[in-house]
Amino acid sequence: MPRRALDNPIVPAVLGLLLEQPSHPHQILADLRERSDHHAAAITRGTLYNTVAALAEAGWIASTGRERSGNRPERTVYALTDEGRHELVRRLDSQIRTPEREFSRFLGAVAHLGALGTRGAAEALAERARRLRQRTADDEERLTRALAAGVPRLHVIEAEYALCLARAETAWIDSVIDDLRTGSLTSPTGPATSAPR
Repeated sequence: MPRRALDNPIVPAVLGLLLEQPSHPHQILADLRERSDHHAAAITRGTLYNTVAALAEAGWIASTGRERSGNRPERTVYALTDEGRHELVRRLDSQIRTPEREFSRFLGAVAHLGALGTRGAAEALAERARRLRQRTADDEERLTRALAAGVPRLHVIEAEYALCLARAETAWIDSVIDDLRTGSLTSPTGPATSAPR
């Protein structure tokens, strides 16, 4: 298995789930998708199975046996090893201590916001803000339900962080829209073409 599979950004998430309890890859995939929209969009079954194979080869996880549920095929259950726990702690400690500039598609698009023209930029940002507000409300509701169901806050702390980022982004977008509409932020050129709807 290529060493680069261990550099996959889902490695800490997989190790973290196995820190909670042993599991099989099918359940790990379901849990990752349920807990994070980011993981839901980014993880394929093939990627996860390749990552699990690489983690097992590295000795960070180990098979604890196989289980069968109903008519489904047997599934290999994995648990975190001591070496895997050490690696998880090492990675998390480094990622938490060291801020990195994380590039997003939105950041790349904002760099060229002027290409939409003042009106187009304000309209596009207003639509994003509307969608962000809806997603934030949905995420707040999911977090509230999880906490009410007894999920420890520390197990969903990343949801709090994501909500904080979404609220900050929405506030920034609102301020830029206001600047565009009042004329304190202007585009040096108009839009080259109309944006598709």
